[in-house]
Amino acid sequence: MRIGFLRLIAAAAVLLAGCSTEQGQPPAKPVYDLPAREVRPDETALHLPPALNGETEFSLIGLAAGLPSLTGSHAEFEAKGQFVRLRLVVTGKGLSGILFDTRRQQLVTDSGAVIAVDNQAMTIKRQPDKFELGRGVRVEFDLYFDLPKEAKPVVLRAFGGPTLTDMKNLTGTDIKLT
Repeated sequence: MRIGFLRLIAAAAVLLAGCSTEQGQPPAKPVYDLPAREVRPDETALHLPPALNGETEFSLIGLAAGLPSLTGSHAEFEAKGQFVRLRLVVTGKGLSGILFDTRRQQLVTDSGAVIAVDNQAMTIKRQPDKFELGRGVRVEFDLYFDLPKEAKPVVLRAFGGPTLTDMKNLTGTDIKLT
């Protein structure tokens, strides 16, 4: 009877171990529950995996293309071609903070043209310029680009900022928009 009881306990232990996590899989890490938000009327939600450049994580969450003009608190601004707005979340993943420069980001079109952030549009829409991105800090904002009317945005070339191993951060990381 004692051997049968020990076998029963051993079998129960194996079953309980199998129920708590899948074999060889660590338990899931706890996550924050962030409330869902409605996408802006002129925007398409993007569901892309996050990308890293150095010690900065980039999550593209929204895209609006073909915008003919922008309206700010004191000005209306016409596009030379079309404005493209990218909604972006950056997160500091390094051990220390970095100086993040929103104006350094670039948009690559379907023809291969590299378009810089439109400084005037960013100012009119009161988007950040440079800021300290600390460890574990998330910042969400828009990037504005003025593309030729017929151009299609295909890639964000993202620059996270200098790190100890890449002081100039010259390369960037290409993030496909589809």
